[in-house]
Amino acid sequence: MGKILEVDLFYPIQNYFKIMGYEVHGEVHHCDVVALKDDQLIIVELKRSLNIELLIQATKRQRLTDTVYIAIPKPNYSLRTKKWKDICYLIRRLELGLIIVSFQKSGAYAEVKIQPDPFDRNKSMQLSKKKRENLIKEIKGRHGEYNVGGSTQTKIMTAYKENCIHIACCLEKFGPLSPKCLRELGTGDKTLSILHKNYFDWFERVKRGTYIISEKGKNEIKLYPEIVKYYYTTFKDTETSFPPTS
Repeated sequence: MGKILEVDLFYPIQNYFKIMGYEVHGEVHHCDVVALKDDQLIIVELKRSLNIELLIQATKRQRLTDTVYIAIPKPNYSLRTKKWKDICYLIRRLELGLIIVSFQKSGAYAEVKIQPDPFDRNKSMQLSKKKRENLIKEIKGRHGEYNVGGSTQTKIMTAYKENCIHIACCLEKFGPLSPKCLRELGTGDKTLSILHKNYFDWFERVKRGTYIISEKGKNEIKLYPEIVKYYYTTFKDTETSFPPTS
C-alpha cells in the first residue's frame, strides 16, 4: 500500500463501531469520527502518526464526552519497545483510548489497544513505591550537588560513587582499616559490599578483613576535589585511634 492518509483510517473505524451497534458519522463539528448509541457518545480523532497536536485535540474533545479515542496506523516498529510502552502510559495517563488500524492485503481493520478508562493515580504511585524510596535514598546519600540537571554524555555523581570516595578518603587518611572501622567513620552499611565488589579498582585487601586504597584509587579521587575536601573536613574531629591491623 502507498502513503496512508487520515481518510484511510475512517472506514475501518466506522465498521468497528457499526458492528457494535453505533451510528457512525465523519466530520461532525470538527470531530473526525463520532459514534452514537442511545446516549453514549464516542469521539475518535485520526492522525497518520501520534504527535502532540493529536493529544491536544483529543483532550479538548473530553469536554464533550468521557469516551475519546485517538486512532493511528499501526507503527512500523515493535509494539514491545520501551518507546511504545511510554506512549501507552501517556495515553492512559490522559484517560484517552487508542485504536490501531492495520493495513493488509486482505483489507484494513481497527483494533482497540487502550480503552479510555479513568487513570488511577494512587494505584500507579503504589506500584512505583519502591522507585520512590530509591529516589529519596539516593538524595539522602549525597552530601553536595555535583551534577547539573539536563547533562548528557557526562559522568554522573551517584550516592554509591560518593560512598566509594568516602571509603577511599578514609583509607588514604588513616591507612589500612577493617570494614568495621570504616563504618565507625561513617561510611555506612554498604561498606563491606563496596570493598568486595570493588567496581572502580580503588581498594586492595592486604589481608583478611583489612583494606587499603590502591594507587589507582589515589589518582582517581583527585578528579573529585570538592567531595574529597568535604570528607577531609569531617575528619578534623575524628578519633584516629583504631585497633592494630597486624
